[in-house]
Amino acid sequence: MKDLLCDEFQNTVAELLIRHHSILDVLSKSQEAGSRINRAVTKSVTNCGCTKIKAEKKEIPAGATLADLKAYTDSHLEGALCENCREIVETEIGRSLFYLAALCNLLDLNLYDIFIKEHKKLSTLRVFNFT
Repeated sequence: MKDLLCDEFQNTVAELLIRHHSILDVLSKSQEAGSRINRAVTKSVTNCGCTKIKAEKKEIPAGATLADLKAYTDSHLEGALCENCREIVETEIGRSLFYLAALCNLLDLNLYDIFIKEHKKLSTLRVFNFT
């Protein structure tokens, strides 16, 4: 069922992508979409204030193992997206997904297959993935 949803999304993108059909257009629109996500999250901090960023250097003990590292790091994010900011961020992520699917279409790649391969790699490597 999940593969059908992903395939249907990719097929819909293929039908709708008319104006920016060039690989160069899709690459630049994909990059722009990523920037818009960054901007939307930034505005949730600077304009709205529903989220805050509190970043400082984390001290990691010398004897810490790889498995311990997660306990010594955090996202530096405080608060939660308000309804308005959440909608904006979701919209921008959706636009990014659109251009990701468009890129897959132009390169004759299947987005669902890529999800599966990445999930399998993450499941196999676990904490040794380092991404």
